[in-house]
Amino acid sequence: MKIIDGKETAKAIKKEIALEVGKMIDNDETGPHLAAVLVGDDPASQTYVGAKEKACKEVGMVSSLYKFPQDVTEKEILDIVDYLNSDEEIDGFIVQLPLPEHIDENKVLERINPAKDVDGFHPMNFGRMALNLPAYLPATPYGIIQLLERYKIETKGKNCVVLGRSHIVGSPISILLSRKASPGDATVTVCHSRTKNLKKIASQADILIVAMGQPEFVTAEMVKKGAVVIDVGIHRVPSDETKSGFRLIGDVKYDEVVGKASFITPVPGGVGPMTIVSLLQNTLKAHKKEIYP
Repeated sequence: MKIIDGKETAKAIKKEIALEVGKMIDNDETGPHLAAVLVGDDPASQTYVGAKEKACKEVGMVSSLYKFPQDVTEKEILDIVDYLNSDEEIDGFIVQLPLPEHIDENKVLERINPAKDVDGFHPMNFGRMALNLPAYLPATPYGIIQLLERYKIETKGKNCVVLGRSHIVGSPISILLSRKASPGDATVTVCHSRTKNLKKIASQADILIVAMGQPEFVTAEMVKKGAVVIDVGIHRVPSDETKSGFRLIGDVKYDEVVGKASFITPVPGGVGPMTIVSLLQNTLKAHKKEIYP
């Protein structure tokens, strides 16, 4: 069994990004600029945006934050999206989800200029990804793909099962792994809350990607001996063993599954750090105009 260390992998990629950004600055070029729009006081969203700002600083990128109260109007958010679309100094930006119920997320995401959509959520980027054309890939699936690649985990011809069908993780990673690419060329099954015999299907996977959003959903009986297990979930649960009074767990019952897997991502320190670094990579691509010349 080998632990897939997302923290160390992300650190290595950050060094690669910092080197490239450093060369730009040494040549008196403007470095990449990533902006974020944050609405309300959701702790998880604040943590993510804070980590993004810290990561930008580490690699020499400029980071901007546009913060709004929970009762901001939909028009105000659409106006700031329009402003960021037209600001030539900003290479890419994200609108942190979830948004309050009175704001139409789809309307906001579709308003973003695809060339600045470094989250990869715009229909144009999602469609380009599905067609295997150059696109900004959604950050978490992009991070998973890079972990598989850097750990030299073979996907070609493998039976891959994805638990979860969200537009953020499950759906895009299923597309990426089934594309004619490397990593890719896998036979992919997507399971969800309505899937019959889900446990049996999961137990046949060579590669099991778990993004159900349910704490410790996957147990040892659902994992084939020697399978690769990628745990996307992250949940905060009470704990008497930590100073903070809580600990983080994933969608996989790690202590049970670790003995059966050939490779496994821990929580924390697995997929999570790769999400931030993938966003930085997309921003670098936006600055270099690699996707939309």
